[in-house]
Amino acid sequence: MKIAIPTAQGKLAMHFGHCEKFTLIDVVDQTITTTEELKAPAHEPGLLPRWLGEKGVSHIIAGGMGQRAQELFTNQNINVIIGAPAEEASELVTRFLAGNLTTGINLCDH
Repeated sequence: MKIAIPTAQGKLAMHFGHCEKFTLIDVVDQTITTTEELKAPAHEPGLLPRWLGEKGVSHIIAGGMGQRAQELFTNQNINVIIGAPAEEASELVTRFLAGNLTTGINLCDH
């Protein structure tokens, strides 16, 4: 499993399309094995789902995401978890793996 989290200043960026970086976290047997930070490409509609799909991402944890972006991620076989709080990427993944990641409303309405 590879989980992508849009980050800014070390924490989840609430709008994934305008983040500084993506933190990619590899998980094997419910354990974080590697963490990699990649500079986000320039914002372009439809680019991020393809780009992350090419990197082998299976899940994305985001604060907010528009409906069309969610559909594009689904088309890339990437599971979308939205409404996550602005916390550090490793903490979000740890809570997700433990089954206790609390999510709220989708903070993006487009």
